[in-house]
Amino acid sequence: EVELAESGGGSVQAGGALKLSCVHSGYLYSTDCMGWFRQAPGKGREAVAEFGHDGGQIYSGSVKDRFTISRDDNHLCLQMDMLKPEDSGVYYCAARAGYACPDLLPDSLPYFPFWGQGTQVTVSS
Repeated sequence: EVELAESGGGSVQAGGALKLSCVHSGYLYSTDCMGWFRQAPGKGREAVAEFGHDGGQIYSGSVKDRFTISRDDNHLCLQMDMLKPEDSGVYYCAARAGYACPDLLPDSLPYFPFWGQGTQVTVSS
């Protein structure tokens, strides 16, 4: 069974930075699809960043040039710089074990069956 656990959330002022980390275990390999999503109060879960089929990073337009997704053998990370209040929400890491990413961001949500519990990010003005 694939298990995911996020950490690194917190409260920062606009313009600040946070680094999120997701520890994963189970049958999940380095080439399997992984990504980050977020959900603000009263809104649906939104794709933020994922690795494309060729291994390159894909970002939503709202975070491009401010966030950086990365991975190693044990972690999926999201470096978030120049944070804005609209970035606030619960951030989730997700995986699609056995497959590369479908390159469907921002419409990739249905393709991720494994999720972490989420970590709260709050950005104040």
